[in-house]
Amino acid sequence: MIKVPDTKNPRRETSPADLTRTALVRAALKLFGRQGFDGTSTRQIAAEAQANIGSIAYHFGGKEGLRAAAADYIVETIQTIAGQALGSAQAAAANDPEAARLLLFGALERMVGFIVAQPQAGEIVQFVLRELSHPTAALDRIYDGVFEPTHRRLCLIWEQATGEPAESERTRLTVFTLIGQVIYFRIGREAVMRRMGWHDIGAVEAAKVVAVTTDNLGAILAARKIEDRAAGMKGQRP
Repeated sequence: MIKVPDTKNPRRETSPADLTRTALVRAALKLFGRQGFDGTSTRQIAAEAQANIGSIAYHFGGKEGLRAAAADYIVETIQTIAGQALGSAQAAAANDPEAARLLLFGALERMVGFIVAQPQAGEIVQFVLRELSHPTAALDRIYDGVFEPTHRRLCLIWEQATGEPAESERTRLTVFTLIGQVIYFRIGREAVMRRMGWHDIGAVEAAKVVAVTTDNLGAILAARKIEDRAAGMKGQRP
């Protein structure tokens, strides 16, 4: 597993071994995503990380172990972001639909801020797309550590916000839709920039994406309210 920053003992994170390990993981993440696992040599990874090629075997046991470490790095990174986006607020929203709705808007904004605007997200998404196309044990680690728990968590907040069961088919598909619209702005980044006439997607452009995606979320929530109201009126008819 990749170590997370230790604020109580910062020297651990800046030791030569830790720096080499982290550099190798970041290099592998970048090159595996760009060139594929089979298309990337350990020599290329070592050169990208500016490390001795023997350090790959020393730290990870080989190329396959490095792929697993890259997957763990993704899990820890996304878990940290999800924790910042949701945190303890999820428990507070349990009995407050309006608070749950605000939590959904905040989570969507955080997703855009990272996935769309942060360069690091490009490397993560490329790696994950490779794994989705040709699944390996690394995808299992990412699914179990990120996809399933984060999606389940968002479904629960959706239930708190709308009253729809978290594990209903409709809720699960709706949450996938919300996530998918954000992911597109990363995987379709070049097409979006050309069509929009943008030279980059930074903070300003990301804010515009937030505005549209949150409008979409608001429209879905409003439609659910109308459906609930109509169902309630139908149920009251003699």
